[in-house]
Amino acid sequence: MKNRVLITGGAGFIGSHLCERLLNEGNEVICMDNYFTGSKENVVHLMDNPYFELIRHDVTHPYFVEVDQIYNLACPASPVHYQYNSIKTIKTSVMGAINMLGLAKRIKARILQASTSEVYGDPLVHPQTEDYWGNVNPIGIRSCYDEGKRCAESLFVNYHQQNDVDIRIIRIFNTYGPRMNPNDGRVVSNFIVQALKGEDITIFGDGKQTRSFQYVDDLVEGMMRMMNNDDFTGPVNIGNPNEFTMLELAKNVIELTNSKSKLVYLPLPADDPLQRKPDINLAKEKLNDWEPKVQLREGLKHTIAYFDELLKKG
Repeated sequence: MKNRVLITGGAGFIGSHLCERLLNEGNEVICMDNYFTGSKENVVHLMDNPYFELIRHDVTHPYFVEVDQIYNLACPASPVHYQYNSIKTIKTSVMGAINMLGLAKRIKARILQASTSEVYGDPLVHPQTEDYWGNVNPIGIRSCYDEGKRCAESLFVNYHQQNDVDIRIIRIFNTYGPRMNPNDGRVVSNFIVQALKGEDITIFGDGKQTRSFQYVDDLVEGMMRMMNNDDFTGPVNIGNPNEFTMLELAKNVIELTNSKSKLVYLPLPADDPLQRKPDINLAKEKLNDWEPKVQLREGLKHTIAYFDELLKKG
């Protein structure tokens, strides 16, 4: 066996893809999830693998296990879910980080924090580089997630400096792909589900705000390269620098689904960033020329096929 790996939030959208990839490469994987946004459905196909273990556990409570590596992914990541119980979201980010860092310290494991582009808030710098401190509303509707993740980064750095814990920090930009939750309120899943159902596609604001969409396989590759880098702690942006407006995304989805959906416009939610685009030069430099390989239309085809199958099952 290569490594024994713990993944918190392992039954979630991103976590399940990471579990699969690590198993395929000969690792032993312990998947921990409390199923708030994750689902057994995402990992049920892995259950027959003798090197896969599924644990129902909430990361806000301590957990003891012997592993070589820890990927700390546990936290609801879409506004619909993280605003549902904002206190729980903050506790997951902060107490979850403390518990996993404490575990890493005790067993001398390397630990990677899945941080987020939301630490940049509604950025005044474009594109965002890792040395930008961000423009975050600390008491806004999104602050439970934004500030929770910023605090988790601070905890990781302090555990590294004070206790010599072997840390890695990545900042994940918008990611999409199969196993996204159809009700997570994210723009890609919203547009695809609405288009497949023939419903109006909801555009918030004028549709000219931009996002950079990264396919999940590219993210998993970047995460694993970061975890296995021996001399770089981060933080590092992992995202796709190709920028698209909401209108461009909607038109691509309508075209690829052959949908008759019409666009409808609603007011922009509070604190919703108008631009989001990663500068990935640091990732290219430190992670063996890592960069996204999957283009938007190709990734959308895989994601649409997944949602189409999901909707047919009812």
